[in-house]
Amino acid sequence: MSKAAQNQVEEAKQAAIEVLHHNLHGPYRGLPRTAGWGYPEPYTRDLLICGLGALVSQDKRLLASLRRVLATLAKNQSPRGHIPSLVHDPEDRGASDTTPLFLVVLGMYRRVVGEPEFLAAAAGKALTWMEYRSPSDRFLVAQLPTTDWRDEQVVLGFGLYVNVLTYAYLRLFGCYDRASQLADMMHHFTVSGGLMHRHVHEGLTVRKKPYYAMYSFKVFSSERFDLLGNSLAILTGIAPPSGARAIISWVERECRAMQARGDLNVDLAPNFFPFVRPGDPEWTHRYELHNQPGTYHNGGVWPFVCSFHIAAMVAAGRMRLARRKLQVLTELVRHAKDPNLAFGFNEYYQAQDGAPRGHDWQSWSAAMYLYAAECVEQGCTPFFEDIRGAGTVPLDGADPTAGRWTG
Repeated sequence: MSKAAQNQVEEAKQAAIEVLHHNLHGPYRGLPRTAGWGYPEPYTRDLLICGLGALVSQDKRLLASLRRVLATLAKNQSPRGHIPSLVHDPEDRGASDTTPLFLVVLGMYRRVVGEPEFLAAAAGKALTWMEYRSPSDRFLVAQLPTTDWRDEQVVLGFGLYVNVLTYAYLRLFGCYDRASQLADMMHHFTVSGGLMHRHVHEGLTVRKKPYYAMYSFKVFSSERFDLLGNSLAILTGIAPPSGARAIISWVERECRAMQARGDLNVDLAPNFFPFVRPGDPEWTHRYELHNQPGTYHNGGVWPFVCSFHIAAMVAAGRMRLARRKLQVLTELVRHAKDPNLAFGFNEYYQAQDGAPRGHDWQSWSAAMYLYAAECVEQGCTPFFEDIRGAGTVPLDGADPTAGRWTG
């Protein structure tokens, strides 16, 4: 990376810290807000994903805020272990990704601060809750539609994203056998239709394609591409090295094809493709209102997801590509709806023209930029190195700092 490009990244990192400091205290019990001026609520999944940026930044204020978020979530956990969708509201329940995200980020936080027993009771309850999310005890966890981060998109049954998070926390908490069995189930082929025999278990592997399906459940599945889920599959090691490289290369080819068709005007991948279009079986009235092709969850370019993708490139050994994409992301996050902002760190950008959509100063856009920049600078993927490693020590093992990332 040239000196000029490095300077631009450093400028963007400082701007990201400014965004996160600005958003540290919102109107709900002083907890962080999700975006600078919109989304004043402390959304659980957003703030937990922000934890990756806080941990690599080593910023004392951000680390203290993350600790408070984790402790508040533990306090507001349901009696059976479910983590609420809003940090401050124990009655706002139903999300499929908040509990596994809580366990993942708690596991990472424990390693960084050297407190292997932090929130042990809450962790135990959350682990138990997730055990019951697995129908027939076949390791894959199931979810209801629109219960993960995509509230305008149906993910039915065994979703890739939530199951990769589950694999991640199982590894962090030393549940290696269960993690291995979950990964094995994911590598079964999806059932694409017709009669399903009792001995056939659906998985998330797509025939004749290098990536993992967005979801699968009995005779239902979606083979559209989930960028976040597949990036996490690479980061956690579910995708073997050859498979990881194949996914990265396939995404680049598909993005070039979308650019040639006019579907993509940014040199970064949309969160989801092919886009759902009018006339497709998945098209609904909600798509007409909120999820047009190339926007929001139907193929918007989300900085936080692109940051995970850049980190996945690092994990796959594609450093030159990762450096180039970080430069593209650095330029993209400058664009803001408010012309007075030097950096927008917007919620997402329209695929067809790169225009900022949603809200400026989105916390997870800024936090995950910090994480992606750290991955590129260090040539490694903090915390996920532990998850991919074959010999990691459980958090409650004899060495509480084993695998700890020290910056």
